Amino acid sequence: MSADDRAATAEAASTPPGASALAGTAPEPGVAKPDAIFVADDVVRSFGGLRAVDVHHLEVQRGTITSLIGPNGAGKSTFFNLVTGFDKPDSGRWSFQGEDISGQSAYRIARRGMVRTFQLTKALTRLTARENLMLGATGQLGERFVPAFLRFPWRAQEHEIGQRADELLERFNLAHMRDEYAGTMSGGQRKLLEMARALMVKPSMIMLDEPMAGVNPALTQSLLGHIRELRDDGMTIVLVEHDMDVVMGISDWVATFAQGELIAEGTPDDIRRNEHVIEAYLGAHRALPAEDKEAEDDEHS
Repeated sequence: MSADDRAATAEAASTPPGASALAGTAPEPGVAKPDAIFVADDVVRSFGGLRAVDVHHLEVQRGTITSLIGPNGAGKSTFFNLVTGFDKPDSGRWSFQGEDISGQSAYRIARRGMVRTFQLTKALTRLTARENLMLGATGQLGERFVPAFLRFPWRAQEHEIGQRADELLERFNLAHMRDEYAGTMSGGQRKLLEMARALMVKPSMIMLDEPMAGVNPALTQSLLGHIRELRDDGMTIVLVEHDMDVVMGISDWVATFAQGELIAEGTPDDIRRNEHVIEAYLGAHRALPAEDKEAEDDEHS
């Protein structure tokens, strides 16, 4: 086997199955995916006369890191809020794992295994890091009225939840903050804490709203490593992110929004070259028209 063949084999082996399945998928807005875990159709949300979201069709491939990008005000976070139950659309339907979850409340969607984090972290500052994680676990018997008065039904479950919280604190390098109040943690540590708390639900898909915002470069690399590990473990990641270096470096697939609409999809390389994306970000195509460039070349010859 030649060196080139060995390199190609190594690259294929390191590519996650979900990303490999996208090979050959057309870089077009609304394109069907080989194994979509999430599908949205005709999702519309208006604020007065402004149509903030108008997504005709969007699918997310299972087991990938899919980034939603676009200029400020493009509708990315609003779309997040709609499909996760934190806002109500004017119209539209969406499904997760093949089941219609349109219009369901946020906690029901989370219980199905589709959870999200927020750009502004929601840590409970007067609870410890461990307590914050334990609070995120679903189906706790002690939260029900009658069992709450009888410890034996939920004692074993609480022990298991505590063990899982400890494992996640260790995984996210927060074990030393286990018994510290969340209010004493830095902004970056709270981002890690929120991601860990989302995992207490044991989700199939996690949606991250600007996870790198306000995080120092060293912690950014740590967050990126954790996101890749989650993808490699088989989880589907959808993230809204403004840092194009981050997006292009970590994404398997990129969907671009502009003025509420989905204008482009593709691999990072596809998106880099997409004229609609360039125009959405820059306001106009920056390349010289062909005739002007020819005239300029003639001047210098």
